Parts: sequence; structure tokens; C-alpha cells
Amino acid sequence: MRPTPIPRGAAVGLAALLLASPALAEAPFPAKDEMPKTSLAEVRVVTAALAPVAEQVVLTGDIQAKFLSNIAFRVSGKIQERLVEVGEHVTADQVLARLEPQEQQVNVDTAQAALASAEALLTQAKVTFERQQSLMRSGYTTRTAYDQAEQTLRTTQASVESAKAALGNAREQFSYTELKTGVDGIITARNAEAGQVVQSGQTVFTLAQDGPRDAVFIVSETLLAEPPEGKTVEIVLLSDPRVRTTGTVREISPAVDPSSGGVRVKIGLSKVPPEMSLGAAVVGLGRFRARPSVSLPWSALFRWQDKPAVWVVDPASHTVAPKTVAIERYAGSAIVLSNGIAPGERVVTAGIQLLRPGQRVTVIGEDAR
Repeated sequence: MRPTPIPRGAAVGLAALLLASPALAEAPFPAKDEMPKTSLAEVRVVTAALAPVAEQVVLTGDIQAKFLSNIAFRVSGKIQERLVEVGEHVTADQVLARLEPQEQQVNVDTAQAALASAEALLTQAKVTFERQQSLMRSGYTTRTAYDQAEQTLRTTQASVESAKAALGNAREQFSYTELKTGVDGIITARNAEAGQVVQSGQTVFTLAQDGPRDAVFIVSETLLAEPPEGKTVEIVLLSDPRVRTTGTVREISPAVDPSSGGVRVKIGLSKVPPEMSLGAAVVGLGRFRARPSVSLPWSALFRWQDKPAVWVVDPASHTVAPKTVAIERYAGSAIVLSNGIAPGERVVTAGIQLLRPGQRVTVIGEDAR
């Protein structure tokens, strides 16, 4: 249903009636100062200040043996059998593998035959010398014959000693057909199998020796530009943070690892818990020297013109303005700044969502630094 229009004359009459009414004519309009005011934004702030901040470095690495040995045969030959597997713990006198010993056995047999021949010649030389010695006392032989018999005896004695040494060497070479470590440890790698022909000195097993352990980390080269606060590093087992120990920096590689792009750092463990076995993943916690820096809560940070920024309160006008900052690093629930905020400036930490440049604010509280 369409509304009934007010006649033109009625509208004019209504306006005249309003102007003629004394009550309506005397009612004043609200003054400018009495207009309703817009409520100020309520924020919390923190006063920026320089404070010593020690950077904590958290790195992930693994447990490795301090000493690794490459185990190899001392003689060449064909591997007859392999007796251990990777990950197995072995003792110093345990046989790890054997070579086919035919060649070494022939050398032992030859050396034994040479020794028997030399001993037979020595027996004959002794009898001849004793006969010449008896004839010399009776005057029935010449001095020349006596000297020759004595010389033959000495020569055969030397031949016997040489044959004994050769036999000992052959037996030693025969013993090299059995591969032993000489130290206790764990087999970490295997490089040969039964039936394979190996040369003397060719690595067959890699052994992680029992004893000291290292926590090995790959560290960014930039972290080493500034010396740490101390050489002591706390080592935490990744699978069970309750297992902890400490260590000291034992070795820093002089070159960058081409495979990882970092520097290999070895931390010698002062005490090795049983849970920190070889290959266990660990976390290293270290601190660098404290430096005076401005740190702010995470809640103060926002993005302004594609850069990190914070809101700063002007103490005179009680207005806020955005200010870009340079973040040095993130430290837990705080951000450490390298530039942008001067000590003494008041930075908004709560209530930044609805702020705009030049907006007046009311500070309702200040956070502790």
C-alpha cells in the first residue's frame, strides 16, 4: 500500500508552526565541546632498554666414537669366510674373517724344510770339527784343515739361525690369514665379502673403538665468527631429554664440509650415559658471550610496508606511529633487535590490531622488561 503524500500546503504550514513555537525556538543546538567523543584505544607498552643477552645455540648431531679404525689383512688373498656383522661388538682377539691359507701354508712348509736341511748340515759340521779338533791335539792333521772345519761349523750355525728366522716369518705370515682387531669395539662398516680377493692393507671392516665418545655437529660457518662464552656444551638425548651430559669442544674442522656446507665440530663427552649409544641423535646447547641488545616480546611485532615493525608511543601527544626494525634473532618468546628502537622508547605490546598511524591511545599498563 503506497504512503499518502503530504500536501504542499500542509508541509509549509507545519514549518511555520514549528518556527512560531516559542519552546522550539528557544532550544539551543549542542555546543562543539559537548559533541560525543570517540573512545581512545587502550594499549599496553614496554619501555625499551639495553640488557645483556646471551645467545643460545641449539644444534642437532649424533654420537660417534672418538677413535675409528680401518681393519685390513696384512697379506693378500681370497677371503674364505666372514664371521661378524655390522653392529656387532667384538673383542681384541676375536677372529673377524679368514683368508684361504694355501699360499702361506706352502711358505711355512718350505721354511720348515730349509730349517731341517740347515740343522742336518750343522750336525755334520759339528762332527767334522770335533774330529779335526781331536786330530789337532794328536798332531795328525794340519792347521789349515782344522781352520776349514771350524769355519764350516760357524757357517752352518748361521744358516740354522737364518732358517729359524725364515720359519718364524712364514708362521707369522700364516697367522695374518686370520683378521683380528687388536682392540675392543663395534663394527660400523663392512667393505668385503667371502670369496672376494683383497690386497694387503685394503679396508675390510671399520671399527668404532670402545671408550671415549664424541657428539658431532655440523655448524654454520657464521656461528664460529664470534667465540662462545665457554667451551662447555650441554648434550641432551633427543629421544629422552632426561638423559643429559656435558662435553667440551675437542676439534673444529679447518675446512667446510662440501656435502653439508657447514663446519664439523666434535664435542668430547665428559661422561657417556649408556643410553647415548653410537649413532644416537642428540641436541647440543651452548651459549655465546652476552651482548647489550634491545629485546621485545613477540606480541609487539607486526608487518608494515613488507618489513617487520612495531608501534611506538609518542609521550607528548600520546599518539602511535609505526617504526620498522631489524631483527637480529629470535630468542624463545622474545625478539632481539639489532636496529630500529632506541633505549627509552615505549613500544606497544598489546592492542596493536586496530591501531593506525597518528591514533591517540591510552596506556593501561606497562609490561616488565
